[in-house]
Amino acid sequence: MVRVAVGGTFDPLHEGHLALLKKAFQVAGREGTVVIALTSDEMAKSQRTRKVRDFQTRERNLREALLSRLGASRFEVEKLHDVFGSAIEEDYDIIVVSPETLPMAYRINEIRRENKLDPLRIVSIECQMAEDNERISSTRICMGEIDGKGKILIQSR
Repeated sequence: MVRVAVGGTFDPLHEGHLALLKKAFQVAGREGTVVIALTSDEMAKSQRTRKVRDFQTRERNLREALLSRLGASRFEVEKLHDVFGSAIEEDYDIIVVSPETLPMAYRINEIRRENKLDPLRIVSIECQMAEDNERISSTRICMGEIDGKGKILIQSR
């Protein structure tokens, strides 16, 4: 059975996140499992200047989206306390990343080799673009520039 790793803060959840998660479920196939590493509150706060919802809220929103928007059923959510998570020591086959987290996937494979584990197959998705051809991001959504689907809410000056 294929095990696929994917991670993030997922707040607010947007089309870019959904594309990442959809790809993870695609590569896992019907029998595989997707393990979603959701950043802990401490990690989320240390990496961002903007406010992020608490872990329980983010996990609930993530689970609801997985079930209602992607129809996903074979997944686990684990709390991510550092940038590597269980991907450096657990039995995984594939890691799905965005272009901005691709370097981390390479580093995870280096550590896996040092730990005498097989490297993960790395699958990278393309960034999802908003109407203005800029990347959809949680920061842009929180700033009120775009919505979660990339629709422009305020015009740049």
